[in-house]
Amino acid sequence: MYIDSHCHITCDDLYNRKEEVIQNMQELSGAMIMCTNQEEFLRALPIKEKDARFKIAWGWFPGDAKEISENHYQILQAAIDTNQIDCLGEIGLDYHWDDTFKDTQKEVFIRQIEMANQANLPISIHMRDATKDCLSILKEHAKTKIIFHCFSGSLEILRQCLEMDSFISLAGPVTFKNARKAVNIAKECPLDRLLTETDSPYMCPEPFRGHQNEPMYVQYVAKKIAELKGMDLAEVCKQIETNYASIFA
Repeated sequence: MYIDSHCHITCDDLYNRKEEVIQNMQELSGAMIMCTNQEEFLRALPIKEKDARFKIAWGWFPGDAKEISENHYQILQAAIDTNQIDCLGEIGLDYHWDDTFKDTQKEVFIRQIEMANQANLPISIHMRDATKDCLSILKEHAKTKIIFHCFSGSLEILRQCLEMDSFISLAGPVTFKNARKAVNIAKECPLDRLLTETDSPYMCPEPFRGHQNEPMYVQYVAKKIAELKGMDLAEVCKQIETNYASIFA
C-alpha cells in the first residue's frame, strides 16, 4: 500500500472533486492533508472523521507571514489544544517569490516551531531558496520530528537534514526525465528516512506530468524510488508505511 505524506486535497483546485479523489485512493493506506489556511483545515476535519487513513497538518505558510497576527496563532493553538491536527505544517521559509520580509517569515516560523515543541507535534517543512536560514532555525529550535517536504536539496544538505534525524519526502520530480538532484537523493537517502508524497494538485509525476495531480499518483513516486534503489516495490512500500507511522508514534 502507498503513502501520500503531503497532499492539498482541500485546496480549491481539488476540493470540488474530493469524492472522486478519495475514491481513486484505494491503493493508499495513509495520506496527510496539508492545510495552509483555516478554510482548508475546516474542510479536512470531516474527511478525516469519515476515513481513518487521513491525517491533518495545518500551519501558516511562509508566503503569508505578513498577514499573520496574534489572532492567527490563537486559532491554530485552539486546533492543537483540541487534538484536531496531527502535524504542524507546512511551515518554513520561502525566498523564491519575495525575499523582502525574511525577518517576518523567520518570526512566524520560529513561533510555530515552538508551538509544535510544546504539543510534541511533528513539523512539515517548506524550504525554498532559503536553505541556510531554514536549517539554522531548525537546528536551534526544533525538538520534534521533522519532515522535509518535496526535498530538492543537494547531497550535502541531505546529510545535514539526516543529522537532525529528519524524514526526507520525495514527490513527482523524482520521476521527471530531466531529474538529477531528486534522483541522487532517492539513491543516497537511507530507506528508513524516506517518505513519498504528491504535493497534489501540483507536480504530477511521469507518465502523467502536466495533469492535475492527486494522491493516487503517489504510486509512481514509490515505483521510481524502488527502481533507483534496485529494490522490490513491496519492500519499499512497507518501509515507507513504517516510516510514516513512526512520525505519529
